[in-house]
Amino acid sequence: MKFLSAITSPEPRSGAGNISRGYLALFATVIIWSLPSLFQFYLLRYYDVWAQNFYRYSVACIAIAPFVAFRVRRGGGPRLDLRAFALCLIPAVPNVVHQITQTIALFYIGPGVYAIFTRSSVIMTALLALIFFPEERHNLRQWQFQVGTLLGLLGAIGVFWFQPGANTGHVAIRGLLIAFIATTCWALYGVLVKRPSARLGSIRSFGLISFITSVLLFPLTCAFGNVATPAEVSWFVNFILAISAITCITMAHVLYYVAIQEIGVALAQTLQLLCPLGAVALSAWIFGEHLTTAQLWSAAILLFGAFLAMRVKPIAATETAENI
Repeated sequence: MKFLSAITSPEPRSGAGNISRGYLALFATVIIWSLPSLFQFYLLRYYDVWAQNFYRYSVACIAIAPFVAFRVRRGGGPRLDLRAFALCLIPAVPNVVHQITQTIALFYIGPGVYAIFTRSSVIMTALLALIFFPEERHNLRQWQFQVGTLLGLLGAIGVFWFQPGANTGHVAIRGLLIAFIATTCWALYGVLVKRPSARLGSIRSFGLISFITSVLLFPLTCAFGNVATPAEVSWFVNFILAISAITCITMAHVLYYVAIQEIGVALAQTLQLLCPLGAVALSAWIFGEHLTTAQLWSAAILLFGAFLAMRVKPIAATETAENI
């Protein structure tokens, strides 16, 4: 709570302080978003794909609700009306597809490999940002951003390509296709969420998007999943689900909304290339996945590419996120 307040405190929004706050929020999301695939991979033993995503987002929605109520009660800012609902519905749709497909992909590939593969979203995000947001073109034209993105993607591909069993049919084409759909939808979500977060603020926009996402996931869970799963598993499994929802969805999304307003969508997505490093390390420790020498070199290239991208100096955002 204090951490979120510190990041979104009502300070003057200009100059280096603005950018520093954006990087602080972004690096927090990098740490947190090293964990989702690990949580989801574990929960697949107890929750089906549909129920897992519905309950994770429902918990995230409940967790953010008090902050949304506080903002509304305090007054000021845009109202949460039908126009705001329509604005948040647009990114919520690819978000639903992303949540479902990324969980299904874990049936085919391990959590560490998926965390690496999904970083390829930086290419799609950069292209979408170039189309939708003219203010992002400053970053895309800088050589550090271009070279950093290229090296990061080469490193991510190398970590995937050199994994044991990759050339013996271990990774199914169907799994790669599903992972690609998840990655594309994540990139689309990352771009489309900028407008509602700028108009409504990080807290209100995520509160509304998490509510819409939960509503959209509920009929899917009723049709294809098991709504009664929480009553059929242990309290510890439900506790893990709640922790994953509050940290990986609620906290990370709010911080990410702050980051994309301060340093831009394309740069924020590129620095997410750091996430696979933590995911692979934790997956090796918890689930026994191990990196080969070639994978370690690829990971080093990935890290260096992310470092180059970080050296890009983003222009001041024309739209600002709301304070908590």
